[in-house]
This record gives sequence, structure tokens and C-alpha cells, in this order.
Amino acid sequence: MTSPWIEIDGRRIGDGHSPYIIAELSANHNGKLETAMRIIEEAAKAGADAVKLQTYRPDTITLDCDSDDFKIKGGLWDGRTLYELYEEAHMPWEWHQPLFKHARKLGITIFSSPFDTTAVDLLEALGAPAYKIASFEAVDLPLIEYVARTGKPMIISTGMADAEEIQEAIDAARGAGCEQLAILHCVSGYPAPPEDYNLRTIPDMVERFGLVTGLSDHTIDNTTAITSVALGASLIEKHFTLDRNGGGPDDSFSLEPAELAALCRDAKTAWQALGQVDYGRKSSEQGNVQFRRSLYFVKDLKAGDVITEEAVRSVRPGYGLEPKYFELIVGKKLIKPVYKSTPVLYDYVQSANDNNS
Repeated sequence: MTSPWIEIDGRRIGDGHSPYIIAELSANHNGKLETAMRIIEEAAKAGADAVKLQTYRPDTITLDCDSDDFKIKGGLWDGRTLYELYEEAHMPWEWHQPLFKHARKLGITIFSSPFDTTAVDLLEALGAPAYKIASFEAVDLPLIEYVARTGKPMIISTGMADAEEIQEAIDAARGAGCEQLAILHCVSGYPAPPEDYNLRTIPDMVERFGLVTGLSDHTIDNTTAITSVALGASLIEKHFTLDRNGGGPDDSFSLEPAELAALCRDAKTAWQALGQVDYGRKSSEQGNVQFRRSLYFVKDLKAGDVITEEAVRSVRPGYGLEPKYFELIVGKKLIKPVYKSTPVLYDYVQSANDNNS
């Protein structure tokens, strides 16, 4: 059976390819276009495959209301209204064109998470090569269908969604024509504790849904993300900032440049280490065969002498017969003289396979 794959901007993503690393810019621009530009530059330097934006306005994602329903309770943004948060966090739409141009000049893929149909229309006008559906929008099936009709690859994050809701999102995307679809295991906590991630869910998702599967990681280091590669994650998305102490809404749980570079390097190393089932001797082991144990004579013997247990030992290096032949060799006669520290070879032994000799 062929493993599923998708392709974004010419880069194939799936089981047979190194992990696709997405640097999530999110709100880490902190209201400055220059900061957003620098984040893209640093993501490219770190080796990320893509940088991702979020495309919304406060009034396309929530209502300007301070009733209890619209107030955030607990966590990083406790006490703020949704409108206040998104007013601060959103990326002005007029920034999108220069950011797309800048990323393309640097050779890093850029796409975004749209939060309504007008955002999709903007991104289509900019030639976005793919779309990401955020976890909180995974239940917005009309939005998923609208994105699917663009014909572009789609990635759906599944934070808070149960198996039934994930299947509904997949069915909506497929039903509206999406042919290249991936899903991300996600925990929508900011930050999220590693113990909440239950990474064993990833191989189950691969088997259950039959799609390219990855991880949207909100933990504060790379351990969870690297581990996910060993469990089948083909994509990794991490929030990225220039300075974790920058004071922005998402800075505190984002990676800094050196950490993103480490993720890009180590995720690829983990993927390379997975390899395939192979019990054979590896190329890096060839020169170390000499350090295995083998049988050596530990005293001088003449032709015609019978080999005793005291005359042979299992030692390093590995140029003699393997130790498993010890009992076969003991009791045999020598057909030529041997000297101490000589490897035991069949050439020295009379009829080594003849029990009557």
C-alpha cells in the first residue's frame, strides 16, 4: 500500500520524506511589520520549510462585546475580551503582500490560516500555495469546504476535536474537492504540558484516517516534537518568535531562532534514524568487526596434538572462528603447528566436522 503524501510549493510531505517544519508567526509580530519581516528571515536561516501567518480581523473572528461569554477566563489572556486580544494579535491585511513577497525572495514557503471566506479570497489573490485550518475552526465545516474549493493542499489542526469531529472535517474537505489533505495532532493549551499530548495518538490517527499526519506542538521545548517523528509525524508546526520575552500574546510559548534551528536539524536526524527494518551489518560497523570475540589459541601446539579446553579461549579481536564453535573444536587434532595468540581456523584442524577424528 502506498503511503499518503501531499505536496506544498514543490516539497513532497509524507512518510518517505523528512519532516516538514512550519514556523508559526502568529501574533509574534507584536504590531510591527519590521518584526514580522525579521521573523521570516530567521525562519529561513533556521532551515524551516515554511512560515505560516494567521489571516483575520477582529470583526471577522469575534464580536466587539464585553459580556461574560466574550471574556477569557484563566490562562495567559485571563480577563481580556476576545475582541481586545484579536485586535492586538491580528496581522493587518495590508502586510500580507509585502510579507509574501519577502518570503518568496528568501526562498521559504509562506501560507496562512484563514478564519473566514474573505481571508481565503485575500490569500488566493496572493497565490497562497496551501491553507491551514486552525484547531478552533476545525468545526467550521463551511469554512473548510470553501478552502477545499480552492484546490490547494489543506492542513487541519485537530486540537479539542474528537474522532467524530475529525472525520466530519475530513469528509467536508474531501466532499468539496480537496485531494491533498493532512491533519495535525494538537493540544490547544498555551502552553500545553507534554503529558497532555498522548503522542501514541499519532500512529492511531495515521491508521484510522489514512492521511499525512503531523503535530502542532504548543509545548515550550522540542522534546515532544522530536519524539513525534518516531511515531509517524510528517509535519511539525511550532510557534516562532525572535524573543520569548518580547511581551506579545504568543511569545512566551514560542521557539527562539536557535531552538528552531535545532528542531529543523534534530527532526531530520530522528527521521533518518528511523530507517527501515534491517538486521544486517551496517556500513558504519564494518571496521569494528575486529572488536567482536572469536576463538584464539592461548598456547603453542604441535601438529598431531589434541586441542584441549585450556588451549583455546574466546577473546577479542574477531579474526578467528566464532565462539559458538568452541565445543566443536575441542578434542580435534591439529594438522599443523600453531602458536600462542593465533586465531583458531578450520585450516588448522583435522576433519573439524568429523566427530570420529
